[in-house]
Amino acid sequence: MTTAWFGAWGKTAGEPLSGGASSFSAWLAQARPDLLPTADRGAPPAPELAPRATTIVALTVADGVIIAGDRRATMGSMIAQRDIQKVFAADEFSAIGVAGSAGLAVDLVKLFRVELEHYEKIEGAPLSLDGKANRLAAMIRGQLPMALQGFVVVPLLVGWDQSSARGRIFSYDATGGCYEETGHHSIGSGSVFARGALKKLYRPGLTTAKGVTVAVQALFDAADDDSATGGPDLARQIFPVVMAVSEHGVCPVEEAAVAKITNQVVAGRQRRPDGPEAKL
Repeated sequence: MTTAWFGAWGKTAGEPLSGGASSFSAWLAQARPDLLPTADRGAPPAPELAPRATTIVALTVADGVIIAGDRRATMGSMIAQRDIQKVFAADEFSAIGVAGSAGLAVDLVKLFRVELEHYEKIEGAPLSLDGKANRLAAMIRGQLPMALQGFVVVPLLVGWDQSSARGRIFSYDATGGCYEETGHHSIGSGSVFARGALKKLYRPGLTTAKGVTVAVQALFDAADDDSATGGPDLARQIFPVVMAVSEHGVCPVEEAAVAKITNQVVAGRQRRPDGPEAKL
């Protein structure tokens, strides 16, 4: 090697190579470690190491409100879990679905449930639906430092409002902003595609059964275009988790009923892969 070549690297031809005598790779490890084939190219962002949950959809129906979620959790490009649950009953008259960092999301749901139960024990009466929505917003705002690091948790809250006798939907952003949605909404990485399906299929006054069908169709469309959203797994018998909230409280839709509707949706997709035609 020439003096000029070494000079470009801060060494001269007569200067000994430190850290390994005549070993060029040992010298390179000191002078330019980034050129080694084993160089650390930078660890993946921490959020990529944590499972993430998507997608959640919700829509109001004649008797209340429906909320549903797919079952897939991803970790980067890998499927971390195929049957994760993302939709939970928060209390007797409300339910919550979560998207984002799965571990933090599940812990947030547990804490929110305890928060509602504690309030009722202390005050002797449950929070109103607006009160629940605002309390959840404050809890999300408290997680802002984690969100700034990439560990974002975004929930979707639905419930039966006893004062106005109707189902309502509340969405949130990472800063704790709370927004009431009209008719339907979706969150998560597949939400754009799910929302497109909801816009075409949603009708005011749907029955609960038809509302579940619309939710399953929306999740199917999300899975069709978003790799992080899991479609129905017929081989493993894994179907979306669906809950209905009405004046009678939170009622999980039985898996057998969801499976039946899902099979009907899948059969329809065999004839029309892009989904049912919206009536004009």
